[in-house]
Amino acid sequence: MAETQSLDKSNLKFYFRSSDQQFSSSKLGMWLFLFTEIMFFGGLFVAYIVFRAWNPELFTLAATQLDTLLGAVNTVVLIGSSLTIALAIRSAQLDNQKMIINYLLMTILLATVFLVIKYFEYTHKFDLGIMPGALYTFEGIEHAKASVFFSIYYMMTGLHGLHVVIGIGLMIWLVVRAKMGDYSSQWYTPVEMTGLYWHLVDIIWIFLFPLMYLID
Repeated sequence: MAETQSLDKSNLKFYFRSSDQQFSSSKLGMWLFLFTEIMFFGGLFVAYIVFRAWNPELFTLAATQLDTLLGAVNTVVLIGSSLTIALAIRSAQLDNQKMIINYLLMTILLATVFLVIKYFEYTHKFDLGIMPGALYTFEGIEHAKASVFFSIYYMMTGLHGLHVVIGIGLMIWLVVRAKMGDYSSQWYTPVEMTGLYWHLVDIIWIFLFPLMYLID
């Protein structure tokens, strides 16, 4: 990806001296935001590790109730969406307006597929009584703390799903602006910043999938 961008003065904010400074500041701001996201999810991963160390047999048993196939499909879907968002950025660098929109729409479609699969996963568990916390009524796991695993599961995958929804919203906004011709090789900062955010969302899932679904 390009390290600098130039843009016409209509896109240059008055508090920046140059387009390069604006781009560098935007990128630094996004990296700082992503760092806070990493710290946030990092705390949840630490909680997962602690509870798993305390209840290893529970986590192994409870993971059998997760659909590994659907989890794997969702992993492939998100990896594909990382490719399409990267291609959207590349299309902007090449001044290909049509493909910016097409690749963004493909990313939105893949993100939606991910959410639909999670919906079916969640509703199936709800039907079985596999709910978080005190709502847990499933009798298929003989362990007094069975709800602990699923509370962590819903917390981590639910927050990740919320980030997917936010990403879809951002990309819809990008599509609207791309149709207005706002992005080109001269200026595509919002596309690149959204791409960085989306890559983080994908990376978080790549960690969640083996931790939750592939426990043995």
